[in-house]
Amino acid sequence: MRARDLHPLCCLAGEWQPCAGLGAGDRAPPEELEAEAGAAPAPAVAGVLYKWTNIGKGWRPRWFAIRGGVLAYSKIRRRVAAEPPPESPATAAAAAAVRLIGVARGGAGGAGERPIGFVHLKISSFSESKSDDKRFYIITPTKTLQLRTGCAKDRAAWIEALVTARSEYSFNGDLSGDQNDASFSTEKLRSRLHAEGVGEAIIKDCEQIVHSEFSQYHTQMKQRCEEYLSFIGSLPREVEVIDSVDTSIAEKPHSELFKNDCSSSGKCSEYSNTESADDVGKQETCELSDGDEFHFYDTRQSFSDCAASPDLRMRILNNGNEDYKFGKSVAVDKNDEYSLSSLKRRTKLPEPVEKEKGVSLWSMIKDNVGKDLTKVCLPVYFNEPLSSLQKCFEDLEYSHLLDRAYECGLRGDSLMRILYVAAFAVSGYASTDSRPCKPFNPLLGETYEADFPEKGIRFFSEKVSHHPMVVACHCEGKGWKFWGDSNLKSKFWGQSIQLDPTGVLSLEFDDGETFQWSKVTTSINNLIIGRVYCHHHGIMNISGNRQYSCKLTFKEQSFLDRNPRQVQGVVKDADGTKVATLMGKWDESIRCLISDNASKVNSNGSHHSAGATLLWKKNEPAANPTRYNLSSFAITLNELTPGLKEKLPPTDSRLRPDQRHLENGEYEKANAEKLRLETRQRMARKMQESGWKPRWFQRDSDDGTFQYIGGYWEAREQRKWVGCNDIFGNSLSNNPKLQASPLHASSSI
Repeated sequence: MRARDLHPLCCLAGEWQPCAGLGAGDRAPPEELEAEAGAAPAPAVAGVLYKWTNIGKGWRPRWFAIRGGVLAYSKIRRRVAAEPPPESPATAAAAAAVRLIGVARGGAGGAGERPIGFVHLKISSFSESKSDDKRFYIITPTKTLQLRTGCAKDRAAWIEALVTARSEYSFNGDLSGDQNDASFSTEKLRSRLHAEGVGEAIIKDCEQIVHSEFSQYHTQMKQRCEEYLSFIGSLPREVEVIDSVDTSIAEKPHSELFKNDCSSSGKCSEYSNTESADDVGKQETCELSDGDEFHFYDTRQSFSDCAASPDLRMRILNNGNEDYKFGKSVAVDKNDEYSLSSLKRRTKLPEPVEKEKGVSLWSMIKDNVGKDLTKVCLPVYFNEPLSSLQKCFEDLEYSHLLDRAYECGLRGDSLMRILYVAAFAVSGYASTDSRPCKPFNPLLGETYEADFPEKGIRFFSEKVSHHPMVVACHCEGKGWKFWGDSNLKSKFWGQSIQLDPTGVLSLEFDDGETFQWSKVTTSINNLIIGRVYCHHHGIMNISGNRQYSCKLTFKEQSFLDRNPRQVQGVVKDADGTKVATLMGKWDESIRCLISDNASKVNSNGSHHSAGATLLWKKNEPAANPTRYNLSSFAITLNELTPGLKEKLPPTDSRLRPDQRHLENGEYEKANAEKLRLETRQRMARKMQESGWKPRWFQRDSDDGTFQYIGGYWEAREQRKWVGCNDIFGNSLSNNPKLQASPLHASSSI
């Protein structure tokens, strides 16, 4: 088989003819290729470098060789045989032309193994270590090689050779040449036409046509390839433009790693603003074992996709359930386009300061069976570090479903719009699975804001009534707004708790179409014995002001049910005709079947019916859920990101001290703060009876829904919080005299 070089557009490992005159390792080239091996271009520079593999193997010697703008490296196997293979005059001449660095002439007996990795120097940059004069880095868009030489002189020689090879080699040089290089034979065509009795003149015309068509095709392919190669050459500059948007990031920008400025002596500058080159190596180096070296990105596919958008602007699209990656964020500008931002949301809660002590639930509730949950005294142990205001926003984790519903309406597809709205109404229950703790009940006047530009939404909520406890919320999205109020009526039944929500949730699109629905009943079981679990049951009616309405049935769970947590629904038009069916589970996914396909739903209620369209699927669980089992989205809700605290009003839930202490694992302080706030909250009912009014919401009628009156985000921009008092007061950490018993904090907080 003919030896083949690495194609400029491919990063896959290919076969490379062993270095002429440098030994062939344990494999000698076949006899029929010996003549061609001498004709193949020998490496311009070669030698031994130590490559960092992984923590277990450490530094390992590898044979590196530069040829045609590509750096290849291979393992070194020491030859057992004492005598080297015989050299022909051609191989000896080729070996004499190779520049060896750090290797004595004739001492490269381990070179020539099949390369295990390639690096395109055209799209690479190089950096020297500050702390080690023998170490340097080769940085590419997909990986970073950490290398070490035998001495400082060899490092300078290698970097000089790499810079020279990158500047001298041109991708387009491989494409140059006259058309004779792409010639082909038409003898078979000529013979076939002769056999058919075609005249010589016609045969020449046919050959001319074939040559002309092939020449045009070859020219087009050459231009296309040149465009790709030109894009590859400009990739470092494009990446630098993107990274320049983020000017406040604390870590070292990638744009610094792709700079190609070198001094006249061939040495590269360190390109470090805040960290040493060694830190860069620790952060950027891909510590791969040699067995993993073949796993590269397919450059042909990646660059062809990027070539359609050469400016490489990043847009965040709500595509499936992978549209939101927690721990990363982007900022929105006036044109509603999204670019990279320095804000990074956390992926886990802080490590607990104290060791948590368990509390017997039965000892707390045995005397409170049949009472209202909000009046039962529970320690902070049974709370999660979120408030009910933040819990409202957790229902909008899958807000991209409403974005899709809005887009469907713009296309005139009202049926798909209500199907996505129904999927959104179900998705809010997904985060309740295996959540053993209850959220904090907010104080009267407590608020919570959430500005998530990466999702295109702004959310605000406020506790508007103490008795009964009512929470109102308002959210603005891309082409829609969502609002409502909620009140939970709860009771203990010994082994279980039943939560009956009251209130109406409303959704309005910019084109005027509205939908309304109410939540179903939630039951929490096995409080005393067994594993605590919850299930939702009841009927949810989604009514619209136009053509369609939807009825969802949350099936009540029984001991004999083999397929629990089912949700089934139907969509009907204005005439009452069933036009679509929904099926699925509230903790997994929702699918739909439209019109005639709706009759194909399995009688056993399986949500994997043939031909069903997936509307929603639950996100993957968090990597660090803690005992609260929070989702990745919920972990970010109580975070105080840099610069946020100064913008918040004094009523925001993030500033609540007992909730913050619980999140930090300071349980004694959390219990004491909870009791202190409960004492202050006892005045809330008197305040409400004395005419207290919510600051940001107003009821549209005596028994109507609370509506957002506006002004919050404007006040936030001006940082003028008129009418927003410090409802949390002084923390006990600032007043040690106000210590309290940790086991008697009322759960009304």
